[in-house]
Amino acid sequence: MVFRRRDRRPPLRAVADFLWPRGGWGRAFHYVKHRVRRLPDSPERIARGVWAGVFTTFTPFYGMHFVVAAIIARLMNGNILAALSGTFFGNPLTYVPIGVASLQTGHWILGTEFDSEVDKSLVGKFLAAGEDLFDNLVALVFDRPADWQGLTLFYHEVFYPYLVGGVIPGIICATVCYVLSVPLIRAYQQRRRAKIKAKFEIIKKRAALDAANDTDGAGSA
Repeated sequence: MVFRRRDRRPPLRAVADFLWPRGGWGRAFHYVKHRVRRLPDSPERIARGVWAGVFTTFTPFYGMHFVVAAIIARLMNGNILAALSGTFFGNPLTYVPIGVASLQTGHWILGTEFDSEVDKSLVGKFLAAGEDLFDNLVALVFDRPADWQGLTLFYHEVFYPYLVGGVIPGIICATVCYVLSVPLIRAYQQRRRAKIKAKFEIIKKRAALDAANDTDGAGSA
């Protein structure tokens, strides 16, 4: 597999690498870019996968971005591995600006008021909503009263505006990435094919030269 690691990381190491990869996010970005360019597929299908991955980062489905990106890429006939790579557009350095832009756009479209303090507590709101959802599901299993008021408020103030507002900036950013990806991937693939062809030509010439030397040696004997 393209993205499988040979060495398994401890859970704490995996969390730390997610928040700040070894070498920083710049190095992580170049690593993902290198992997995307080497995918064995057409530039258009790879770029459609990148589009799906980048667009997914503007949706509020945290924890499910891989799944959503794979579904969108499948519907677009895009490369699924490229879509999974494209989700790295959303990372701890970009989640807050992406979230704020999506929320502002969503509240503007819906005609509702945007909470200017949400950028300071966006991650906390999603974590709290996840905890409330888990507690309510546990309450239903053990036949205890569930309180859905907090989740209802979260849905109307954060989730739904985020879902609506993320469409426009998501399409814009994803389309920009698509337009940039196609010529870059095509140029890389052409250069790589040229290098492989050149290597084969060198091997053929060496083989022909060795065969000629063997023939000359046999004739002299």
